[in-house]
Amino acid sequence: MSLANAMANFVYDLDIKTLPMEVVEKARACVLNGYGIALGSHTTPFFSVAAEAALAMDGERTQGATLLRDGRKSTVAGAALANAALFHGRAQEDSCGVAHFGAILLPLLTALVEAKEGPVERLLPALIAGYEVGGLLETAYSATTTGKGLRASPLFGTIAAAAAVAKFRGLRAERTAAAISNAASFTGGILQSFGDGTDEWRYQVGVAGRNGLAAARLAEAGSVSAPEAFEGRSGFVRAYVGSDCDVDALVSKLGVEWSVLKVTFKPYPVCALNQTPVIATLALRERLNGHKPTAVRIRMNPTCVGYAGMNSVGPFRSLSGSLMSIQFCIATTLIYGSPSVARMSDFDDQAVNALMSRIEPIADANYGLLACHIEADVADEAQPLSVERRTDHTEYSYDLSQVSALIRRIGEETGVLQHAYDCLERFVEALPRADIADVLEAFREIQK
Repeated sequence: MSLANAMANFVYDLDIKTLPMEVVEKARACVLNGYGIALGSHTTPFFSVAAEAALAMDGERTQGATLLRDGRKSTVAGAALANAALFHGRAQEDSCGVAHFGAILLPLLTALVEAKEGPVERLLPALIAGYEVGGLLETAYSATTTGKGLRASPLFGTIAAAAAVAKFRGLRAERTAAAISNAASFTGGILQSFGDGTDEWRYQVGVAGRNGLAAARLAEAGSVSAPEAFEGRSGFVRAYVGSDCDVDALVSKLGVEWSVLKVTFKPYPVCALNQTPVIATLALRERLNGHKPTAVRIRMNPTCVGYAGMNSVGPFRSLSGSLMSIQFCIATTLIYGSPSVARMSDFDDQAVNALMSRIEPIADANYGLLACHIEADVADEAQPLSVERRTDHTEYSYDLSQVSALIRRIGEETGVLQHAYDCLERFVEALPRADIADVLEAFREIQK
């Protein structure tokens, strides 16, 4: 059996009633985090760019799907593009490995629900289907594809989106396989925007959603699609990974190693790989007790230091660049404490720019992706002050109560009324039989 067919069978058979409870509960946390972060992203500029592009392409529709930041309506595809930029605005979307599937899947599925393309009861199983298909590929291949300069979110997220739409639309297994195979042909996405500190990556998630939607629409319409889209001689794995595809090994993980359970959440509006460095820097800041460091060194995994845009001192023109920079994140945190979007957007802060030149990221394979050791030299101190944090994804694997606390804290920072979060929590608690009107009511708070 081909990989596309095996994934399709898994998606088709996925039933919310038989899923492990921990999988369902984690998916609910992903929904709450996605919506909550989108609310708190209303002060960022990326939605307006994506919305204007979406409306230029798809037009405004009185009976369409809502552009959640401003209340206008467009097609499902248009709403998916515009709203994904909102979900991605603070860079605090969830992470599945190094991919951000929530910012792709949730805007797309929300638009489908609002457009009455299927019942809301299908939202949660469709979301889980997307995480599992995308997460299977991300786990197997992202270490290689990222090293090639490919971004995991759009590369695997387009395929995740096709699987999610197929599940939401109730496609039979054979048509779901066609959707997944189509997506393998429509996918891609490079990392250079991180290196240049520009905004393309903000919009990659919405484009991935649109392409996944197109893949599923074509399959539903009867497209003839490559059965060996992944393992074939010119298929996805050989093209993007450069190796053979072990179909049996991959299939054995479906429904056993649940990808949604490894999804993590971000306490701060910085890159996922900068979360632990920020936390360590906050602890170091307390130890410094007001003293200014003369030099700072941080040891991180080589993948982190070498990731596009991470080891950079600018100059920065966009929040897209500063939140990736190890030096900017550490300097801002040392000087001001917990980073906010406003602080991360102050590219001309003289104190931050001066300190960045004295911060040295060091690649050290002794540290995992979410671990680091930071030390600071201080005048009149014989030894540097240091903090080490060795952690893994479990530290950031929040439950519903932790997600609620996180998004409400962001609401206080960005002026979103707590009523909006009440609406979101009411929606999540009612899943799978929830009312999308609760979500729309929450977002009306930022349209005022």
